[in-house]
Amino acid sequence: MKYIEVEGIFSIIVGNRGIMFFNFWKKFGLKGLSVATALALSPLHAQDVSSQDSVAIGGCPEGTVLTGIALEGLENTNPRVIHRELLNKVGEAYSSEKFQAEKHKLEDLDLFTDVALSCDGNGVAHYQFKEIFRWIPAPAGKSTDRDGLMIGLALANLNVLGEDIRVEVQYRTTLDPFLENNEYALYASSPYLFGLPLGWNFEFLRTDSWDDLRTFQDNSYLADLDLDYEVRPGLSLLGTMALRYLYGAAGLPELGLGFAFDFRDSKLDSRRGVYFEYMLTHVGYGDDHEIDCKEGPCDDLGGENFNEFLIDARAYFTLWRFVTGATALVRYRPGDVERYDYFYHGGANTFRGHEASSDRLGVHEALLTLEERFVLRERKPASLWGINFFYGLQLVAGLDGSLLWDKGRPSWDNYEGAVYGGLHLVIPALDRVRFEVGYSPDRKEPKFYFGLFDRATTARWRNR
Repeated sequence: MKYIEVEGIFSIIVGNRGIMFFNFWKKFGLKGLSVATALALSPLHAQDVSSQDSVAIGGCPEGTVLTGIALEGLENTNPRVIHRELLNKVGEAYSSEKFQAEKHKLEDLDLFTDVALSCDGNGVAHYQFKEIFRWIPAPAGKSTDRDGLMIGLALANLNVLGEDIRVEVQYRTTLDPFLENNEYALYASSPYLFGLPLGWNFEFLRTDSWDDLRTFQDNSYLADLDLDYEVRPGLSLLGTMALRYLYGAAGLPELGLGFAFDFRDSKLDSRRGVYFEYMLTHVGYGDDHEIDCKEGPCDDLGGENFNEFLIDARAYFTLWRFVTGATALVRYRPGDVERYDYFYHGGANTFRGHEASSDRLGVHEALLTLEERFVLRERKPASLWGINFFYGLQLVAGLDGSLLWDKGRPSWDNYEGAVYGGLHLVIPALDRVRFEVGYSPDRKEPKFYFGLFDRATTARWRNR
């Protein structure tokens, strides 16, 4: 048996199956996408360059000694939220390179539709902001490989107390079967805690749904706190603490530590740079009973006691409007893992070659992606009925690789490959809305997928 080495990760994706990439596009055409492409390209003129480039050129003259900094357009944001992200300082020479970096950091806050800069004759730098609408009462949507499209109601405040604290409450239910699978959620997060660069993300989730992939009733409560302390630019220490109560199973506490190197130009819609994360998490503490749930639903699901070794690697490079991205997510879990926590692949959030199935589950996983994005329309600020937002449009095509296995090393029998393509709409709060068509040569049937957020983000979700 020929085994797959993890370090050969991207050669596996391309392999001989990459040959059918062109045939896929030739055969299926995606005619609807060509219409959208033409509409999106029609307004691309010479001046329609990246917003960050236009601001840098039209901002302060390079080398201007700054005598002051003025912040304009802030109605709901505390000025210290801005000042802690600025790299250009009073008394120093203005640098367009620093402005590019601080603009990316300010856009990463997801508080503004546009960030601009100009200097007056006295050397005062004027930062102009357009804030995103703070309160968002809206329909709530979530697309998972397990439950499909879920809809409901949500109320979000993107900037509580003007301190860049995001709080959101949601109720979601499935469309098929209607109202049978339900989720209630509270999310809160911020990149700072009491002025310290300690990012935190809290999640409380109540789930009551039948999991037809792993054949159990997911009747559970989850409280999860993730911490991210920036030791120095580009290096963070990570921590996670969680307590999950699942009816029919023992208590499932989690505790994890790790680190991350992050040299991306932006956390949202990354264009250049690399990200590497390593995390070790211990789950559960075991119990006296071991129940085999592989044959069907169980009243007693059993406890768990395992370690999870996680590697999340991402790299991006941009040439003109072409953005190349390569990502790898590997999770290896030695120990006692019950079926209700097995990984599954298939769908918009994992593997875009087929739908998720109970026939394809595993204790360990590797998800590999090589993606090319063509920026049809750069991020543009807009306003509708007094509500500020931004949008962008990207054409995407890529290769997915999937590995799921239970013991030892993975083999070729555990591998699947697929190609995909589609359109991504870049918007606030959700990062992006994805419309994609995937095709696996093993299944020989194209599939349409609808997804929210970047796939590299949703692949980390518990219920993905």
